[in-house]
Amino acid sequence: MTTTNIHNLTRSTDDVVIVGGGLAGLFCALKLAPRPVTLISAAPLGQGASSAWAQGGIAAAVAEGDGPEAHAADTIAVGGGIVDKAVALGIAREASQRINDLLAYGVPFDRDLEGRLAVGREAAHSARRIVHVRGDGAGAAIIAALSDAVRRTPSIRLIEGFVAEALATEDGAVTGLQLREAGNFLARPTMIASRAVVLATGGIGHLYAVTTNPAEASGSGLAIAARAGAVIADPEFVQFHPTAIMAGRDPAPLATEALRGEGATLINGNGQRFMAAQHPLAELAPRDIVARGVFAEIAAGRGAFLDARDALGARFAGKFPTVHASCIATGLDPATQPIPIAPAAHYHMGGIAVDDRGRSSIDGLWAGGEVSSTGAHGANRLASNSLLEAVVYAARIADDIAGGAIPSPTRLPDVVVTPRGGAPDAAAIKRLRTMMSAHVGVIRDSKGLEEAMRSFAALEREATSVVVRNMATTALLVAASAWTRCESRGAHFRADHPTDVPELAQRTMTTLAAAREVADSLIEHPMPRIAQSMIA
Repeated sequence: MTTTNIHNLTRSTDDVVIVGGGLAGLFCALKLAPRPVTLISAAPLGQGASSAWAQGGIAAAVAEGDGPEAHAADTIAVGGGIVDKAVALGIAREASQRINDLLAYGVPFDRDLEGRLAVGREAAHSARRIVHVRGDGAGAAIIAALSDAVRRTPSIRLIEGFVAEALATEDGAVTGLQLREAGNFLARPTMIASRAVVLATGGIGHLYAVTTNPAEASGSGLAIAARAGAVIADPEFVQFHPTAIMAGRDPAPLATEALRGEGATLINGNGQRFMAAQHPLAELAPRDIVARGVFAEIAAGRGAFLDARDALGARFAGKFPTVHASCIATGLDPATQPIPIAPAAHYHMGGIAVDDRGRSSIDGLWAGGEVSSTGAHGANRLASNSLLEAVVYAARIADDIAGGAIPSPTRLPDVVVTPRGGAPDAAAIKRLRTMMSAHVGVIRDSKGLEEAMRSFAALEREATSVVVRNMATTALLVAASAWTRCESRGAHFRADHPTDVPELAQRTMTTLAAAREVADSLIEHPMPRIAQSMIA
């Protein structure tokens, strides 16, 4: 790996340009070696990626008696009827190979006494198939190992401290990327000409007031693709992790689902378990059901807590050191005290629509990881499938790029958005995040979604900061699709449409133009109308 000063970068490059230093970006860069790659990371390598914070692990049918077909069946069962079954099975079948890749890159997955990969069970899995690292440290260990591998790879050129804020396109194809120094909002942008761009920029969690995601997960990748005309899939489906630790921190620390897999229970302030009345699997029910159960207890004033005293007790620190440290930092001992929790924005099932090779609707633009939508998760992601999807599609993208000729850039593209960025308005960002949590969160309804759309549409038009405009763009896409889907399905719950509608058991395919059409209709018509282009 070589670290490049942006000012010394050749602005036209035959390199594949990868945006994002999380799991998908790092893995794709390594799989492309020895082909030249320019890897752009807003934060120092290994930081600022949601995948580095993942505690659960990677789902893979590697244990005796388990198989890809069973893994795919579990994925489909929790996906709200819109999982692409072929995609789910394909990912499950590639899991073992990708785990072996990660082992080769130095990831120290836990092993049992006989030296086999140790596997745990998480919510809605029918078998123990989650591979971990030191219980709850999988994400950090994987990112550390891949970062080291990237640093040892001479074909990868790293640019740190720059954010992508726009895509340049011509005749429906990518021609380049606009970057700006992270945090230096008055700096002039830098343009890179490239005919091959991979977006691996992560999710949208930081659009919400309560989230487990880092600040970098603000939906920028989704926004720049949408602004360039890319088709966006399933943006309304946002998964809320039911057990974020309420300690007054932003982002909120996560209490991994694996705790419930080990027997921890959910109780209210009266000490009563409440999930058994909600679902036969109780604490191990699908995440959307558990999140709504927790939300209801909090809304009723009883509070919600994760109780691991009987299941783990004194073993807590050794079994789940990351969660233990987060609790101790807040003055709480989880071995002897219940942990106060609340649902938090955690994972986006929607994203840039991609095919089975990771290709978007724009020529020369691929997307992998949480910024993409493959159809694997449907309306509700199965626990620990996200890291698996990221490595599977990162490898497929690398294979797809390696197998085809990419034309060299002909010229440096023009600046796409304002050459002078404004500093983000902190008050506007706070309003947006509060609005997303209040009206586009765990429970939604028409009135709240309409208020949110009006706010986001106005902010997108009027924002002087590219950062704020991109946040508003993604927020508008989520809200407009949530308003359009007049039913409850998976992680999308409408209080005014609380049941699923069989005729709507299909994925959403939309564009930014369609979302704007819905928002504009709020002004033009007393009752908003569904944009025809938002109907799948």
